[in-house]
Amino acid sequence: MHTFAVARAVHGIEPLVATEIRRSGAGVVRGMRHREVWFEAPDGFLGAGLPALRTADDVLLAAAVVDGIGRDRSALRRLARAARELDPGLLPVTPGGAGVEVSASFVGPRNYTRYEVEDAVGVELARPARVPYHSRRDGGRPPGEATAWRVTIEDDRAVIAVRPARRPLHRRAYKTASVAGTLHPPLAAAMAELARLGDHDTVLDPCCGAGTTLIEARALAPRARFLGFDHAPAALAAAAANARAAAIPDGGEASFAWARADGGRLPVPAGAAGRVLVNPPWGRQVPPLGLLAGGLGPLWREVRRVLAGDGLAVALVHDGPPAGFAVEEAVRVSLSGRHPLLAVLRRRPMPRRG
Repeated sequence: MHTFAVARAVHGIEPLVATEIRRSGAGVVRGMRHREVWFEAPDGFLGAGLPALRTADDVLLAAAVVDGIGRDRSALRRLARAARELDPGLLPVTPGGAGVEVSASFVGPRNYTRYEVEDAVGVELARPARVPYHSRRDGGRPPGEATAWRVTIEDDRAVIAVRPARRPLHRRAYKTASVAGTLHPPLAAAMAELARLGDHDTVLDPCCGAGTTLIEARALAPRARFLGFDHAPAALAAAAANARAAAIPDGGEASFAWARADGGRLPVPAGAAGRVLVNPPWGRQVPPLGLLAGGLGPLWREVRRVLAGDGLAVALVHDGPPAGFAVEEAVRVSLSGRHPLLAVLRRRPMPRRG
């Protein structure tokens, strides 16, 4: 027997999530949709503990697939009926418990809202167990203990799925401290995947923020050395706190070093880093400071300087690849209403003079 599961992801990194599912043995990948990777896992596998997919936002169990969902409002009746007809054994709610909450999304224009989808499905899911349905309409916030369901609609197909865990995968337990502009952990994990890390590399982040990128990288290369720099003392304090929370019994905290530095003047020798992971300041939540206030040119010159000859940089870039680098791979992602590139960069040889 097998269970169909759905891994939710940042749009653009679905193939990386599929690769991680295969590599981890979580299951057999059966297909991809917008922000979804479908995979088949043996029965009991998820019940024994959700697969630790670091590039996935969440893992859900598919309870129903409903075809023929169009743009008109009759879709709401079809979704309600599908929820009403679910096998009671698929409804992981406890009578008298905290209730049910539903989050919905769809691709393309529709003649109904996400809240109408949520309410149509949520009322029916809550009815058999006689528990409350917690609507998000009018800004409602469901309690954290409510059973979480999700409805996604793409083309004419809807999926109704339930989260078996208490919280989504992207809410990392180690992230006890945060700062403005902190990177989404699954996206940081995707950067680490693209970097092809080795255990003997020195991995450097010149704009480390709360340390998310390096902490995610350590999950792939636990014996590497990680150097994080930032202009803001508050960011470094957050990074150190998160690294302590992520420490494991092998002394993992000791592999991190955090220091205050300007991203345009890093206190490390040339060629010292085998890998650089960097999410530069966008100028939205976090303004560029110091030597970067006039532009990111100094940052890219420093990244180029500190990279070893065969080193790689993985960067989240918004204005095209920086000068002085060749792009080995690029993944377009959707993030906060923008569409930056996850770019894998290698230094270009400097032209000879004379």
